[in-house]
Amino acid sequence: MKARIILTQDENGIYVVECPNFPGCISEGKTKEEAISNIKDAIQGYIISLKKHDEHIPFAIEDY
Repeated sequence: MKARIILTQDENGIYVVECPNFPGCISEGKTKEEAISNIKDAIQGYIISLKKHDEHIPFAIEDY
């Protein structure tokens, strides 16, 4: 699955990343790579939670 993410760096140098397709799905990391890896885990957890609660998944999730 490909999903758009927004990656920014805060005033302390921490990278903050969010996925607009999944409201509230936000993560961070000390490096860009760590932040991206963390958001992938967060997205996976978000999708698992949606499935568990029988909620609508915003778009196709063939790869998960």
